[in-house]
Amino acid sequence: MNFPADLKYTTDHEWVRVEGNIGTIGVTDHAQGELGDVVYLDVSDSITNITAGESFGSIEAVKTVADLFAPISGKVVDVNRGLNDSPEQVNNDAYGEGWIIKVEMSDPSELDSLLTVDAYKELVGH
Repeated sequence: MNFPADLKYTTDHEWVRVEGNIGTIGVTDHAQGELGDVVYLDVSDSITNITAGESFGSIEAVKTVADLFAPISGKVVDVNRGLNDSPEQVNNDAYGEGWIIKVEMSDPSELDSLLTVDAYKELVGH
C-alpha cells in the first residue's frame, strides 16, 4: 500500500497534492483497494466550485458506490475526463493518472485541518 508523504489526507480517504495554489484531488490507494474495481466516476460537467467537506461527485465500484468529499474549497480548474473511458486508472495509479479534480484553492488554511501521512496511516491501521 502506497502512502505518499507529500500529500494531505481526509478521514473520508481523499488526498490532495498542492502545487502553488492548485490542489489536485483523488482517492487514496487504501480507498481504491477497499472499493475494489472502479467502474465509474460521476463528477458533473458543470461543476465550477467545490466546498471543503461537501460531496463533489461519486465513485462507483463493483462492491459499492461512495460519495467523493472535497478536502479543500475553491474554483475547479480541471476534471480528469480521461477517467470516463478508463476509470480503472483510479485502481492502477491512484496518486498519478487516477487523479479526479484540480482546484484553485480559495482558503489554503483549510490544509491545516487535513491529516498528515502519519495520521492517515494510523487512521487506516498501517
